[in-house]
Amino acid sequence: MKIKSQRDFWSGLMFMVVGLAFAWGATNYSFGTSARPGPGYFPFGLGILMALLGAAVLFKALTIESEGGDPIGEFAWKPLGFIVLTVAIFGWALPHLGMVIALPLLVIVAALAGDEFHWGEALVNSAILTVGSWLVFIVGLNLTIPLWPSFIGN
Repeated sequence: MKIKSQRDFWSGLMFMVVGLAFAWGATNYSFGTSARPGPGYFPFGLGILMALLGAAVLFKALTIESEGGDPIGEFAWKPLGFIVLTVAIFGWALPHLGMVIALPLLVIVAALAGDEFHWGEALVNSAILTVGSWLVFIVGLNLTIPLWPSFIGN
């Protein structure tokens, strides 16, 4: 069988592997019931859906002809590095610096991964995300997420 689109083939394969890995990992948790789902319910379903999406993309790559075979381009190291750095910074910053500092830091560092960075857009996005997260997680769901840095207190 001939691969007709390299990009779709490898992305479909990646989605299938990641989806099946998440579904398999979720089997270690309790599923619960449909009325009271356990911690394994959502990741299992999401993993299966991701694997099915990957299978559809993989099928497309093997059946539908694309112009030039859709070769894979260069690997984008800069965006990958910035996004991994962003996740690491946010993981450290949230418990130490609180949501008010950690979320804007997350948005600004993640925005640096793109080719077109604009301070105004990053600041507006970070303000909207911070206020929205405060409303949803702290006010709405009443979660105990630190809002301010630990050295300031609550």
